[in-house]
Amino acid sequence: MYQVVPGGALGTTTDGVMLKKMDKDSRPLVGAGVLGVVLVIAAVTAWCYYIASLRKAELLKTELLDLNKDGFLIRNQAGGTVFRMAFRSGTLDLDSCSKEGHILSCTRSGAGRLNFFIQTVRPKETVMCYRVRWEELESDRPVEHAMSYNGSHWYGGAESAVQHWPIAISGQQEPKPFVTGDVYSNRHDFGGILERYWLSSNATAIKINDSVPFHLGWNDTEKTLYFQARYQDSSYKPMLGEPPYAELSYRVCVGSDVTSIHKYMVRRYFNKPNKVPSKAMFRHPIWSTWALHKTDINQEKLLKYAKDIRKHGFNCSHLELDDRYTSRYGEFEFDPEKFPNASDMFHKLKSDGFLVSLWTHPFVNYDSANFGLCVEKGLFVMEPTGQLPALVRWWNGIGGILDFTNAEARNWFSSHLRALRSKYGVSSFKLDAGETTYLPWKFRTRAHLPDPSSFSRRYTEMAIPFNERAELRTGYQSQNISCFFRLIDRDSVWGYELGLKSLIPTVLTISILGYQFILPDMIGGNAYPNHTDGNHRLPDRELYIRWLELSAFMPSMQFSIPPWEYGDEVVAIAQRFTALHETLVAPRVLELAGEVLDTGDPIIRPLWWIATSDETAYKIDSQFLIGDDLMVAPVLEPGKQERDIYLPAGRWRSYKGELFDNKGPVHLTDYPVDLDEIAYFVWV
Repeated sequence: MYQVVPGGALGTTTDGVMLKKMDKDSRPLVGAGVLGVVLVIAAVTAWCYYIASLRKAELLKTELLDLNKDGFLIRNQAGGTVFRMAFRSGTLDLDSCSKEGHILSCTRSGAGRLNFFIQTVRPKETVMCYRVRWEELESDRPVEHAMSYNGSHWYGGAESAVQHWPIAISGQQEPKPFVTGDVYSNRHDFGGILERYWLSSNATAIKINDSVPFHLGWNDTEKTLYFQARYQDSSYKPMLGEPPYAELSYRVCVGSDVTSIHKYMVRRYFNKPNKVPSKAMFRHPIWSTWALHKTDINQEKLLKYAKDIRKHGFNCSHLELDDRYTSRYGEFEFDPEKFPNASDMFHKLKSDGFLVSLWTHPFVNYDSANFGLCVEKGLFVMEPTGQLPALVRWWNGIGGILDFTNAEARNWFSSHLRALRSKYGVSSFKLDAGETTYLPWKFRTRAHLPDPSSFSRRYTEMAIPFNERAELRTGYQSQNISCFFRLIDRDSVWGYELGLKSLIPTVLTISILGYQFILPDMIGGNAYPNHTDGNHRLPDRELYIRWLELSAFMPSMQFSIPPWEYGDEVVAIAQRFTALHETLVAPRVLELAGEVLDTGDPIIRPLWWIATSDETAYKIDSQFLIGDDLMVAPVLEPGKQERDIYLPAGRWRSYKGELFDNKGPVHLTDYPVDLDEIAYFVWV
């Protein structure tokens, strides 16, 4: 029997075409046909999804960077992964991502709207850089990215109380403001010299943008640094008139080796000094009154100190008159009881060939004669309403802190320094403190400070008129101030916590941060009570000698505890090493100092600077280079008169005259170094 079908699964029939009714035997064939059609459709769909996934994968690749919703990784030219960053505060909605030219951008995260992009820049054939920006579009959301440092060695960041080279992360720290701090007063602060820059042995460098309200944390279990941007519960403030949207932006650059990528970053992103300080500061020691006399300094003691320097046959760049020569903190006139005739004192010192610098600071204590004047003129950093000065506590009391964003405060401060120079012939100043952590948590300055560490930058600018011989201990974007930067006070101990072993890691760290004119604080440390080996008035004799030997190979030397306190033998050792510094070290350092103006390259260099392919060189923290051709290996352990020495490949001649011609690196085990010696090797 036949029937006419007006339409159906096989399409519309035409008139007069008759269909035969299926029998049971034909039904499997039809089922197989339907299944085949389904399989074809599934295959086409799968192919479409595959093509789409390829396009998405291609979209999320930008040169050597691979992006996913949880973060990104970067590979080097050889294909090895050298950098990993995870998005800790949110994930990207990859469907919102698009790519135009060298910019890959996304507009949504799992939490809402955002502005995210990665821009690829190839500035040199051997360098690949990525500009990364994640901006939240809601005011209450921080941005946090987590950088894995596992499998590589990292350097840079900040001076710290316990300094290691490379960086050694300990424990867990929730992100906190990355601002300049006094690590002597608070061992958990970031240090007074600080930059938002880190460098990896994987030839990778990261520079956080200046505009970021930047907080840093870490987790040593996860081997991770946390980079966070936020305004909530923070001393950072948004720019005036801008919404408080957190923005985390940074640059990651990858090069062929660690030395070349660092050279690129320094030339591209760092300030550089525009002049070399006084050559005398490189050649001759500075003599400070601090560690010897503390605040108990007076005219008689200063004149005797100068007389003893000459009596024992030492040269002097300048004398540094330290703390408490005034009656109150915040005043600029000499205390008439301690210095009954300051004019005669300066005249006598000048006639004996001594220049004198004075200690100063940004505080005016409430009991100072100048406190009321500064309040009346509005020269202090204010509390948030701007109605009252913000009182701060520092190591010498309580008072106001001068607002160096205020032109009137700057002029008031510098006018007093100029008056001291004019009246007494003062050569320069040791500008102490200036760290951001001395500001109150909430404050107001005359000029808006989105980044609190900019206060340190403003303070360092006060040294510019005196930078021939000026000394600073804080630095943030201050490399161009062109004066000596001093390490924070050292304790008279051997270890890594502000002791002798911390000197080389700290000097290498701030060198990597672009500060090359380095004053490694006072020989032997500051001899503070309870911070001295044996708790004696003087540092341990052996410690003092080893400290002296190391300082002789630094850009500048600074005595305070004088060598004659230990007797004639130590005087003779000190005379020999100050002469060695003047004849061997200073000429090399001065030559390199001239090059710093153009290149920004370190004067004091890590061993990997010339041995970039040697894993061992990345971990050595007890040796260093001056330039590329003078390698120094001091003894830093008590009771030792030998040490192991790593000698990079090349032709080296030891201070004893031995010649080492190495096709590869060599380890000299138990190399003998007497108490009155320091091991050093010159490239032949």
